[in-house]
Amino acid sequence: MANLQVSTHPEFETKMLAYPEDIRPKMQALRNLVLDTARASEKISRLEETLKWGEPSFVTPQGSTLRMDWKAKFPNRYALYFQCTSKLVHTFRLVFSKTFAFEGNRAILLPLDAELPAEELKACIHTTLTYHKVKHLPTLGL
Repeated sequence: MANLQVSTHPEFETKMLAYPEDIRPKMQALRNLVLDTARASEKISRLEETLKWGEPSFVTPQGSTLRMDWKAKFPNRYALYFQCTSKLVHTFRLVFSKTFAFEGNRAILLPLDAELPAEELKACIHTTLTYHKVKHLPTLGL
């Protein structure tokens, strides 16, 4: 297990606290899943929590930016967002088509009233945070 260095920008925490009271635990659970996945990986030593496009985001030197958000215009779901020009969502759709709903080539949609499919999400999170090391592999190593 790697000794993960996490740096959290103050605006990240501010955004997390700004979610509605009933949404905050879902967003925190998703954040914890990202942190736990990064901590469990030998390939990840640094993780930055910041805002990108106004959304809580996770950045590693060897990965693609991973964002998460809940939006009031879609009150019954929250999502993980990925760089739309990467192979990430296309590959996740191939591997996890029976597990997740997707939005185009940019997001995994998560219903608020369902339990997180943790193992599948961890695989997607790890692949995203190590994307530059796995992008040449068939199905990104999944």
